[in-house]
Amino acid sequence: MSFRSVTLAAVFLACTATTALSGAFRDAEVQLGQAYAYYRMALFQTNQKDKAATDTALAAFSARWGALSTAWKTNPPPQYTDDARFIETLDAVERIASQAQAASSQGELGKAHEILEAIRDQLGALRARNGVVSFSDRMNAYHTAMEHAFDMPDMTQAVALENAAVIAYLAKEIAGNRPLSVDAAAFDLSLRTLQDSVAAFQSAARSGDKAAIDATRKALKQPYSRMFLRFG
Repeated sequence: MSFRSVTLAAVFLACTATTALSGAFRDAEVQLGQAYAYYRMALFQTNQKDKAATDTALAAFSARWGALSTAWKTNPPPQYTDDARFIETLDAVERIASQAQAASSQGELGKAHEILEAIRDQLGALRARNGVVSFSDRMNAYHTAMEHAFDMPDMTQAVALENAAVIAYLAKEIAGNRPLSVDAAAFDLSLRTLQDSVAAFQSAARSGDKAAIDATRKALKQPYSRMFLRFG
């Protein structure tokens, strides 16, 4: 076999392996996203104080996660194969979901919501350890900044300007990384609502009007929550 033939064969094998790897990588993230959709619904419904809807979403998430976890423990996705804490993370998510179910069954939806937040942290840490960045990570970064702005007891103009700038930057990251598999029109409509809330907060921060700052920073939550529910 000539050198050229060997080289072409090597290139073909490399391309085939890369395609297979990217396919397995993508398939795993799709599977994770399908389970995560039920998680987002559960998180949203705890905020809505809807026990029945919360219980339904948690049951669906636990079932989907249990099947995914069982499969991945014997055949981990390529992006997580070398993660020494991979199985620990799978088990942690299952345990947290079970704890949230117990809280919801007692009608403690606020507690269930706080418990569920840890799943977002577990999966974010999993991706970070393995160099994976998803759309959810961008949504999570925005959520962290938004919650920080929302929870401050008193916000001066200088602090408002700083927070608004960070949130605006993170909104641009969301806008620039639309997932490929979503309804583009629905995504863009949801994005515009989120962007409008950010622009209102920025405008209030520039004005220095404390009442407007307080109102607009609190108004960031609903557009984010609805976008997170559907796309996050």
